[in-house]
Formats: sequence, structure tokens, C-alpha cells
Amino acid sequence: MPRLFDSLLVANRGEIACRIMRTAKRLNMRTIALFSEPDANAPHVAMADTAVCVGPAASSASYLNIEAIMDAIHQTKAQAVHPGYGFLSENAHFAEMVEKAGVAFVGPGPGAISAMGDKIESKRIAMEAGVTTIPGFQGILKDEDEAVKVAIEVGFPVMIKASAGGGGKGMRIAWNAEEAAAGFAVSSREAASAFGDNRIFIERYVDQSRHIEIQLLADAYGECVYLPERECSIQRRNQKVVEEAPAAHLSRRTVEAMGKEAVALAKAVGYRSAGTLEFLVDAQQQHYFLEMNTRLQVEHPVTEMVSGIDLVEAMLRVAAGERMWLKQEDLRPIGWAIESRLYAEDPLRGFLPSIGTLKRYKHPEQDAVVAAVDGIADTTTGTTTGTSTGTTTGTTTDTDSVAAIVAAIPAVRVDDGVREGSEIAMHYDPMISKLVTHGRDRDHARQLMIAALDRYIIRGLVHNQNFLRSLMCHERFASGQLTTSFIKEEYPDGYHGYTLSPTEREDMLAAVASLQHAADAQARTVATVGVRAMGPSTLRVRIGGEDDETAVRVETEAQSSDVMCAGDVVSAFGAKTETSREFSRQMRIISTGLGPDGLFEATVDGAERNVVMQVHDRSPLGWEVCMYGTRWSVLSRRPRFAELSSHMLPPPPSPHEGALLSPMPGVLVSIAVGAGDMVVAGQQLCVVEAMKMQNVILAERNAVVQKVFVDVGATLATDDPIVAFEP
Repeated sequence: MPRLFDSLLVANRGEIACRIMRTAKRLNMRTIALFSEPDANAPHVAMADTAVCVGPAASSASYLNIEAIMDAIHQTKAQAVHPGYGFLSENAHFAEMVEKAGVAFVGPGPGAISAMGDKIESKRIAMEAGVTTIPGFQGILKDEDEAVKVAIEVGFPVMIKASAGGGGKGMRIAWNAEEAAAGFAVSSREAASAFGDNRIFIERYVDQSRHIEIQLLADAYGECVYLPERECSIQRRNQKVVEEAPAAHLSRRTVEAMGKEAVALAKAVGYRSAGTLEFLVDAQQQHYFLEMNTRLQVEHPVTEMVSGIDLVEAMLRVAAGERMWLKQEDLRPIGWAIESRLYAEDPLRGFLPSIGTLKRYKHPEQDAVVAAVDGIADTTTGTTTGTSTGTTTGTTTDTDSVAAIVAAIPAVRVDDGVREGSEIAMHYDPMISKLVTHGRDRDHARQLMIAALDRYIIRGLVHNQNFLRSLMCHERFASGQLTTSFIKEEYPDGYHGYTLSPTEREDMLAAVASLQHAADAQARTVATVGVRAMGPSTLRVRIGGEDDETAVRVETEAQSSDVMCAGDVVSAFGAKTETSREFSRQMRIISTGLGPDGLFEATVDGAERNVVMQVHDRSPLGWEVCMYGTRWSVLSRRPRFAELSSHMLPPPPSPHEGALLSPMPGVLVSIAVGAGDMVVAGQQLCVVEAMKMQNVILAERNAVVQKVFVDVGATLATDDPIVAFEP
């Protein structure tokens, strides 16, 4: 293929900038990165052939600074600009400026961006094009009173949405008048902060719905096709968490109807490039148009994995003036793909944002993932990072061709823009990476995802790996019975961690005992290889906050990596308890967990299953490990140590016990109380903004405010005191 452009400037940062540049480099283009001051050493900067600083940390002064970016385009003589997603990707003025400068904008034209970027205008155009839409109020709301009035007229529940919104920001569901008023206030503030546009409208909320997307690809000559659909129903606060392609339990008739309407809307606005139409589908498989995203979606990898089409390459080909090369009848999904979004957030604290440094970071190895699921090693070594197969021909249903395409598509893919030592700061989106797996069917892709999550090493900050793995193992998720209310319905009181089954608990006890045994052997320098040539040992092991301990006897077989663990529940002083249950495990150790990656892996009871455990840290009395996606503190001691530890004093109480502590790093936007105020449970105390989202903090109990520690505008770290209450 001839070179499409000599040079490409990527007007973005992080994982999407890296993703775009990988394809550009494969196509032999000179790549140009933009960066803010704190991003000077970011991976996307190191990856580019040329990089230009466009301003300080604040997005408004750097990645949204059109003047500075246009200067960078002129300075570097870029032939084309790809905006990625977010930031200026759907800014019609920016697209127009780029094109006026004689530079190719890798995306739709300014007219289409403008028409589809305004949610109210796009809905009007969609209706005229024959697209099925959701009933609602076709106008801009002036204030909270009008929001309540319109909501009552439309009928509860309603969705309050920012006209210029996206990514779950500026959106709230209201089930009554009080929630409508509060939702309008918060949504308009969020919209103004995130998009510089606080216009709000209301439409009917479709309960028990699914979120289905249709990926479009159109050329500049009126030809348009749609690719296999995406399921994006697993959401939290309207932010997607897990996506997959195709969608389970969705009729071809429904998919084809949405696809045809998507093409009709694209043609109505003269659309070119890649774009996505979002639909809601109800329980009767009636679909309703939500909005059109005039950019590359975050979740585009799942479409690439099941189609074999590199969407970034396709966008570049369209921008270079090529005519459509795909045929609709050839575009059928091959296999199944699932994407999990890894975020720096704490699921155990209401998914509050986290910041920190990636002290240890390593992708899951594809060979190990495939071997764990299929029992055989894959022929491809390592993990694919952020690219598709690079094939831009259509797929086919011929059996031999299908097998060839499935074999060519990687089983594990990671799209990220971080590396070991990278800092996740509060300035930008908290996404760490996107982990994608591809299998022959949905359950195969799901099993691959579980195995990949178990082997994905991310240390140094709190993240949502535990929640993602719990989702993958959830019976309802496994069945494919999904709606946008899935998380709310299955975790109504929040996520409280993974619950071990009896078998899983015993596997963990055996794994920790084997780890301790190997560490003791290494410390005594009895042998050069972990678990070998060490006599039997007895350990007392206790997981987390459990009351009872388990006495585990560990024996190794001479000249082998086999370990036999036999355990029985005992009390703190070694006596058997009423809950006593004997167990045994024959484990063949693949990795002891004592290496630099801290990855323990073993087959259990004759390769019946694999056990994987990440070793995070060691204490004098045990280990910090991650197993089943969840971090556990596990005591592992000799019986005498266990007996003596019962005499230790408890830790002293916190000096701020009972105070309102900041649940996340962020900025204090407002404080609603002062010293001496009486507050009641559920009353708003303050608002903390973090990662572009405003979080309203409510009182948990009736109390009197004793002291306010900080002023509005203060920068807060997690657990910084905000308000103290009288005892």
C-alpha cells in the first residue's frame, strides 16, 4: 500500500495516542505527539518521532488549547491530524481550523460534527432520517424549576443529559421531582466543567434496557457500511466498564434494523470516517437512537478483534480520499471479543478515584493465558499491544477462512499509555488500560479474560481489577442476560469484594502455604530452587479477618516441583473447632511467586485447574497477595508465633476518628456547612471534584459540626479531614 500521509499529528494523550501511532508507524508515517508539561516523559511522547509541548497540566491550557495545537501543526508541517477520542475529537471549530490550514482531519467534516455533537439537533435530524428515537423534550432547560416541570410532563423516570455531553458526564437519572431538580444542578455544573457548555435537556429513561452500538465506516463519496454490533450495557454512573462484540441474545433482525438506520443517518449528514451510533434496546428488542459519536470510540478494539479491520487505518484511508473497499454482505463477526477497562479507582470505597505511581506493571502473557484456558500453549509469544491484525478486507463465513482469521487474531490485547513508573494523576482520565480478549465464542472469551486479569500485574495504586474479575465470574454476566442496570441490581449496596467458595479458600490456603514453604527454603539456602529438597513443615494460615486459622502441613516430593498440602481448621491456640474441615491439595508448582514479578502459579490435583496468585508484599507475619482479582492479607506463621501474637496490643485510634475524610483525591468545589451547624443523615456536606466528575458527599448520621478544616478550592488527598463533628 502506498503511504497515505508522510506525517500524522495525534492531538491527544495516553493510550489512544499510543494506539493511533502504532498503526501510523506500521504505515510508515512520521508521528508527532502533543504533551502537557506533566506529560513530558509519558509513553506517547517517547513513542513519537517528534513531540511538542502545548501548555501546562490543565486540559483547557494544553490538550484543549486550539491555538497552541495549530501552532504545533504548522511548526511540524504535519500532513494529517488524528484527534483520538475526548478533548477536541468532536470539536467542529477545531476540525474546520485544521482543514482551513490545508491539513487532513482524520475524522468527519465540521458540518457532521456540529450536527451530531448537539444532542438536541442530532435527535431532530435522526427523526427526519427515519431513525427511531426516545420520547422527550426537544429544547434547552433554563433552570431547576423548568427541569422539574418538563420531567413531570415527560413522565418519570427521566434522563437528564448535557447537550454537548459524552463519557457519562453531565448525565443523571431522576425518578421524582426532587431528583430532577438536584440532577439538573449537578449535570449543568459537570457539563460546564467538562465541555464548556452547560445546556441540559430531558428525555424518557428506558428502564431495563441494553446499550448497543453500531460502528459505521463511511467514505467521502456517499458509501457507508456498518460493522458487527457492540454490547456496552455494563455501566456505572453511565460510564462503560465492560464492552463486547457481538451482542448476546440479540436478534439479527434488530441488528440489521439498527444498522440500516445508522447508515441512513450517516448519509443524511454527509458523514465520512468512522463513527458510532448508540442505541437503547428494550426487553422487547425495540431499539431507540441515543446519540451519534463522531469519533473513534474507546471500545473500538472489540470491533477490530471480531472483524479483523484496523479502524485507525480505515480512518486514515478515508482521510486520504480512498473509496469504500468493504462490502456490507462480507461484514460478519468472527468469534467473540470482550474488553475490560482498568481504572485507577477503589471499588471497595464506592469507586472513588485513586492516584499514584505504577511501581510494578506487566501485561499478562498470552501463552500463559491461553494455556490456562485451553490447556495448550499458543504459538504467538507475548501479548499484542494496541493494534488490530492490520487487515482491512471484509470477513467471510467460509469455514477454512474463519479458522484462519481466528488464528490470526490475538487472544489477548492490551491498549495502554502507561509503563512501569508512570504516574496516574488527578489532571486527566483515571484509565490505566483496556484489556481485550478474543475467543471462539463468548464463554471462551470470558474465560480468557479471567485468566488474563489474574496475570495482569498492576501495583502501586488502587484499581478496579477485583471488580472486573467479579463481573466476569458473575453467573448473570456469564449467561449474557445484561441490561444497563446490571451493576445497580447485582450490587445494590456497592461492591464489597470477592466471596471465596470453600474450594477457592482451600486453594488459597494451599497456595500461601506453598509460597511460605518455598520462601523458607530459599532463606535457609537448603536448595537453589524454591520448593525442592526441604523437609515437611507445619504452618498456621489465616485469610483476612477470619477468626479461625488453618494448620497446613506442607511436604515436597524429592527432585520435583510437586507439593502436597494437607490442612485442617483450628482455633487460635491450635485446637480443632466445630467448623473443622480437612482438605488436601496436590500442587505442581509452575512459578513460586518469589521472582521479580511475584507471580505464583500451580496446577492442582493433576491439572484439574490452575491456581494463580500475585505476591505483592511480605510482612514478618505473612503475605499481601492478590488472588481471584482481590487483595488479601494472609497470616502465615509457625504455631508458636501464632500463639504469641494473641498477646499483641491493638493499634491506637486515629486522631480524626468520626470526622468526614476526603474519600478521594480532588478539589473541594463547595462546602455546605459551618462550625456549629446541625446536620441530619443524608444532608449534603460538600462537593469534591475528581477526574472531571463532581461527587456529592452526604452526612452519614445526625451530628453537630465542630470544625471545618479546609476552604473551597483546596486540593485534597485521600483521607484528608474536611469536617469534624462534636463527640
